[in-house]
Amino acid sequence: MTTGQWVLLLAVLAALAFGAWRAASDGRFRRSAAAPAPTLATTPTSAPTSAPTSGTPEPETAAPSLLSGTPYAEQLGERATLLQFSSAFCAPCRVTRRTLEEVSALVEGVAHVEVDAESQLELVRRLQVTRTPTTLVLDAHGREVTRAAGAPTKQQVLGALALVEAG
Repeated sequence: MTTGQWVLLLAVLAALAFGAWRAASDGRFRRSAAAPAPTLATTPTSAPTSAPTSGTPEPETAAPSLLSGTPYAEQLGERATLLQFSSAFCAPCRVTRRTLEEVSALVEGVAHVEVDAESQLELVRRLQVTRTPTTLVLDAHGREVTRAAGAPTKQQVLGALALVEAG
């Protein structure tokens, strides 16, 4: 084989490997660096107690909503919110929209909120959204539980909503 044929073969194998990886990872929900970790705060004591305190911080219960100060802050669901970042010419975004609307109609207390990534760049940057569609699953308080890049299936979304119940 000539050098050109070897290069072509390697390029085809690399493209196949990338396609297989992309098909396996697209739409899968996973914890991300953008998910806020619980904030730690010490609990103040107003009255002296007889038992000594260990001085270990306790988790703060009220982390702020990711949507605070945005036009979407009042659209949170009672149990969970499916926050979808889309763009105008994104074909997988339309599939994701239909899937998330179907799940939100099926599961009580779950809202679907779609954000145009192009018009909300500050929010996109703050939440570290790198591609569309990206779906964030928020709990009832607007805190991120998990996220998926790509078009998730109905079963993947329902599984992600189960994490809200567990957390």
